[in-house]
Amino acid sequence: MNIFLRAAAYLFHPLLMPLLGTLLYYFITPRYVEPELLIAKLTAVCIITFLIPLVTFFLLKNLKLVSSIHLEAVSERKIPLMLQSILLLLIIKMVFDPYDSPELYYFFVGILFSALTALILVFFKIKISLHQMGIAGVTMFLIALSAHFKVNLLLWIIALFVANGWVASSRLHTESHLNSELIIGLFIGLLPQLILLNFWL
Repeated sequence: MNIFLRAAAYLFHPLLMPLLGTLLYYFITPRYVEPELLIAKLTAVCIITFLIPLVTFFLLKNLKLVSSIHLEAVSERKIPLMLQSILLLLIIKMVFDPYDSPELYYFFVGILFSALTALILVFFKIKISLHQMGIAGVTMFLIALSAHFKVNLLLWIIALFVANGWVASSRLHTESHLNSELIIGLFIGLLPQLILLNFWL
């Protein structure tokens, strides 16, 4: 059970959530996307939101500015969240267009708002669950895609609700977060996606 609970922290790590949301979109969308364009977009998202932050983490760890990839100490979160916000801006400006891919464009705008909110809270010494924030944002995005494309994604949505519970249980099991930090993380991940629905749904 210990291994099962701990696994959620790695399977649903915040760095993987933008890529997961992008993969879900391309899997669900009824629109035709050229294979070359699809590969290019997924590669860009993978490099910018996962590989660059991962390499940066090892650099920060060698400099002893962070101790764990889970960023358990509030003080460790400033630089990674600043970098993530800059990289998200890069995706919004260079990878996705609000006219060609409004769903993914506003998905990443929502992630940016979540990251900036988490960063602001860091300056007030408030720690939230970035894991819960990430999986909650993807869950809201999937629900929106189901309504937008009028497709039944009930099983997928249920799976993501289970994932939300798994992540929360994992963070509580490892004593990484309090209940309040998980709840705040949930709303910070969910609300920007919900608010931005007005622009593309």
